[in-house]
Amino acid sequence: MVQFGNDWDEILREEFDKEYYKKLREFLISEYKTYTIYPGMNNIFAALKYTSRRDCKVLLLGQDPYHGPNQAHGLAFSVNAGVRIPPSLLNMYKELQTEYGYKIPNNGCLIPWSRQGVLLLNTSLTVRQGQPNSHANAGWEIFTDQIIRLLNEKDEPVVFLLWGANARKKRDFIDQSRHFILEAPHPSPMSAHYGFFGCGHFRKTNEILRRLGKEEIHWEIKDL
Repeated sequence: MVQFGNDWDEILREEFDKEYYKKLREFLISEYKTYTIYPGMNNIFAALKYTSRRDCKVLLLGQDPYHGPNQAHGLAFSVNAGVRIPPSLLNMYKELQTEYGYKIPNNGCLIPWSRQGVLLLNTSLTVRQGQPNSHANAGWEIFTDQIIRLLNEKDEPVVFLLWGANARKKRDFIDQSRHFILEAPHPSPMSAHYGFFGCGHFRKTNEILRRLGKEEIHWEIKDL
């Protein structure tokens, strides 16, 4: 049984008994035995362990984990300390530099964001080494769509950062009369110049949180 150590334990308890998740679990058991899968089994649900539903103020939605050695550790866009910063995250840092003047740090570990209420959720939580999207349609999307719906049901507003076509499809799950959606192209080098750069989403998120009387996110990542 998965243990999150926060309110997700009770909220998601019935999800793990559903037929789709039982099939997903069997699939993952086979995949981890047969291939190199990222992240490690203990980090599959790291995003939900770091950020409870109650504390979630911002959802930053990614696609699937990084598929290179030592990169993925269960948080969307984040990599383990000591690993080269991936291009999409580097572009996020460049946007932060434009918005706030922060210098680009020497690491890509975004755990400090998670601890402030930013849920760094991928739509698929596992991947085969060297094979992006290899676990798409295995059942993860059903699970993560449910996470989005559960956040949408919160009484307190949440800021949803939807970057790229895949993430933007999830807007249909979100009640925009109660929550806030900020959409932009993906920060990937292939699309960042078409509207991600200059989107101002980090500052806009904090402006929304300030209006709501919530503590703003300190987006600066320090050198390690």
